[in-house]
Parts: sequence; structure tokens; C-alpha cells
Amino acid sequence: MLAALLVLLGLTALLYLAVLLRAAITQRIVPNAEAALLGAVTNFFDTLGIGSFAPSTAWVKFRHLLPDKLIPSTLLVGHTGPSIMQGIVFLLLLGADVDPVLLVGCILSLLTGALIGARLVTQAAVWLVQLTVALGLVIAATIFMAINLHLMPGGGSASTLPLPLMLLAFAVNFTLGVLVNFGIGNYAPTLIMFSLMGMDPRYAFPVMAGSAAIAGAGASISHIRIGEIDLRVVTGIILGGIPAVLVAAFVVRSMDVAMLRWLVIGVVYYAAAVMARSAWAGWRA
Repeated sequence: MLAALLVLLGLTALLYLAVLLRAAITQRIVPNAEAALLGAVTNFFDTLGIGSFAPSTAWVKFRHLLPDKLIPSTLLVGHTGPSIMQGIVFLLLLGADVDPVLLVGCILSLLTGALIGARLVTQAAVWLVQLTVALGLVIAATIFMAINLHLMPGGGSASTLPLPLMLLAFAVNFTLGVLVNFGIGNYAPTLIMFSLMGMDPRYAFPVMAGSAAIAGAGASISHIRIGEIDLRVVTGIILGGIPAVLVAAFVVRSMDVAMLRWLVIGVVYYAAAVMARSAWAGWRA
């Protein structure tokens, strides 16, 4: 089953790259250098557990790199490349220890939600996208704070779940698949969910990474074809992010990121307030 998942992930990655390269070559895209640096930093710390969507959203908002409407879809497509690399790494390191039914079910659930959500985000009003992103940022920052204050559930030692909890996990992953199109990452909510259900938190990583990789690729292909993304930022994040994932996974492996997380908390809360203000102004207009 693990070998089949890795093959599926490889084929999905090739299709994602083919569609992306075709669009980039057709439009003669030059990768954005600032986005490459952003991709390197955020995906390095994403591999170590910080997350990439929230700090990336905060940065592009501060720097005005993207219109608000394009932030979720552009970041999703850009961070999917590094997520695929993370998926391969974590499946190889820990995938064999996880119940294959749980692993495959969560991946398919997230993929289904991501494909449905890809159309929803492009059809939504700008203020609704802004509001959803703002809520996602608040949730992410609050989770970071809970981690730093040691309020997160410690988890258990299980590598699988009883059937009722497994079905609940599938439903949650479907919802997260829809929300990932709005710039809300699946890593932190999935980690909390599995920990509350008694699973060993380590075993959440192949589920999170494998789901994000395959679902992200599926949704990204839709976003690339729809065209409401900035390919300069997308290609920059990919070029900077993939090497950073490999360095974090195989060279650094672990480091104390508590102080960095406090900084991210402040920045992300501020970005959420700015995004919410824009949503309020757009809704009134």
C-alpha cells in the first residue's frame, strides 16, 4: 500500500509539474526572487512544524505582492511543490507504521474537498475570501500560541483509530480540503485532531503531508487552468521551497523554534486584523 501511495504521489507530482511548466513557459514567466526567499524560509520551518500558509499570507499581505483575491490560490499552488517533497519524505520515514486504511482514506477525503473548493474560491466574493483568510490566520496564530504555552494535547501511542473516529477523521479532512483553497492549512488542525483521538502525533505527519501533497496537486491543477494565480510568485516559492524542505528534513531535523513561533504569532494576528478590515470594507461596499 505504501509503495502504491508513493507511485500515486509521483505520478501526481509529474502531472502537477507538467501543467505548471506548460503555463509558465507559455507565459514566459520569470520567478519572483522575493517569493523564492519566502518559499525557502517558510517551507524550511514548515518541515520543522511551524507551518507555511499563515506566515506566507502575512508576508505577501504586508509586501503587497498579490491582490487579496489571488493570495489563497497562489500560495496553494506555490506551496504544493514543497508539500509534495514533504509527502515523499514523511511517507518514506513513517508511512509504513500508519494504518493504510486511515492513511488512504484521509488522503482521498482531503483530495475530494480540495477539488470541490478550487471552484468555490474563484467564484466567491473578494470580501468573503478576505474574511475566510482572516479567520484562518486567527486560528493558526491561536494554535501556535497553544503550542508555545504547552496547551496542545499530548496524544497517545496508537497508529490507527476505531471505525467511528476514523469516519470522523475522513469528514474533517474533507472539510480541510475545501478550506485549503482559502489559504487555511491542514497540518495544525490534523495534528490536534489525531492527538485528541489518542494517536501518536508522529504518525500524523505522513497523513498530513501525503494528504496535502496529493490534494494540493489536484487543486493546483484546477487553479492553474482557471488562471487566477500569479505564476511569478508560484514558481519562486517552489524554487526556494523544495531545497529548504530537504535541508530541514535531512540536515537540521529539529531545532528550538519556540521564539520564532512567538514572532510569527504577532505577525499573523496583525495580518488577520488587516485582512478582516479589508473584508469589512468590501462587504460594506
